[in-house]
Amino acid sequence: MRTFRLSLLPQRTHRNTAKDAKNGKTIRIQVVRRDYHRCQGRHLTRVDFWDHFRVTGGALKNWLVAQLEDSLAVGLLWLVGLLIIGVPWAPFWAMLGAAFQFVPQIGAVLGVVGPALTAMFKWGDWEHPIYVLILYAVIAIVDGFLLQPYLMKRTARVPVWASILTPIVLGIIIPFWGVLLAPPLLAVLYAYKARQARVQGPML
Repeated sequence: MRTFRLSLLPQRTHRNTAKDAKNGKTIRIQVVRRDYHRCQGRHLTRVDFWDHFRVTGGALKNWLVAQLEDSLAVGLLWLVGLLIIGVPWAPFWAMLGAAFQFVPQIGAVLGVVGPALTAMFKWGDWEHPIYVLILYAVIAIVDGFLLQPYLMKRTARVPVWASILTPIVLGIIIPFWGVLLAPPLLAVLYAYKARQARVQGPML
């Protein structure tokens, strides 16, 4: 009596089995599922990992591009405003203002200290430093309510309302860190939302 087993083995093993069959030996065909599903699970895990890595990395790259564009725009606003006021070393202070955009909350304050002190020492009054403070307030409003939301929407596909409200809410819950982490977290969240919409439909 012959028993059959189906084995997921290389071709060499099947040829050996065929030789044994010619010799009148018992042919056993065995279905091996455990190792197959284990290998398949490892493959799917590897694919999922690289897929998540690709989505997260792309979202963070888009956020970084938006942040760089925002810093350049703020630097240009500082440059134009300081040149109009007549503050010495305007290009230098504009470069610092652009660089400090990467530091939430205290970065903007650090960016205004240098030009304000320079204006006070040059003219020896309070009028020109107040002009610098007014310029800082205008830039902060334009950046917070127009530039950043627009650039995040264009680059990372984050809605304008989310770009405005999320940093405020997280800044209240987790001071400093909430404002710092809000933009990249939003970029990653909406990147996964877009991915889910392409695959299965809306996630949120």
